[in-house]
Amino acid sequence: MTANPIETLLFDYSELHKQLMAKIANLTEDQLTWKAATGVWSVTEVLSHLTDHAIVVGFRIREILAASEAKLPAFNQNAWVASTRANESAASEILAFYDAYLTYNLHLLKRLAPEDWAKTGLNAKGETVSLRDVVWGFVKHVLNHIGQIDRIALAYVVV
Repeated sequence: MTANPIETLLFDYSELHKQLMAKIANLTEDQLTWKAATGVWSVTEVLSHLTDHAIVVGFRIREILAASEAKLPAFNQNAWVASTRANESAASEILAFYDAYLTYNLHLLKRLAPEDWAKTGLNAKGETVSLRDVVWGFVKHVLNHIGQIDRIALAYVVV
C-alpha cells in the first residue's frame, strides 16, 4: 500500500524538532555558540534562523489558506539573526519555542481538507506556490540546516 503523500509530509514535519534535539544533544555551550569565521552562523544561530523561518512560514500558510492576494513574505535572514543577537540565546529556549510553534502549526495542518493543500499564493519572487509546496519546502529547508549543524559540529575547534 502506498503512503498518502500528505500523511508522509505531516510525519516528516512532526519529526523535525526531535531531529534537531538529537543533533545538539551532545554539544557543549561552547560548541553551540562557536563560529568558524566572522559572518558565518553558529549552531545556536542556525536554530534561531530555523525558528524565524518557522514563524514566516506559519504566516505564509495562513495567507494561503485565507486566499490572500498579497505576496507571501520573504525575510532578511542574516539581519534577523544578527539584530536579535541570536548567538546570545540559549539553544534550549529557542528549541522549546520551536517545538511549541511547530506543534501548533501541525495541529492546523492536520485539520486541513485535502483541497486546502492545493490552495496557492504568490511567493516573494512572484511565483505561484501551493500550500503543499510551502510545507514541503519548509521540511527540506530544515533538513538542509540539520546538515549544516553537522558540518559546524565537525569543524569545531577548541581555541
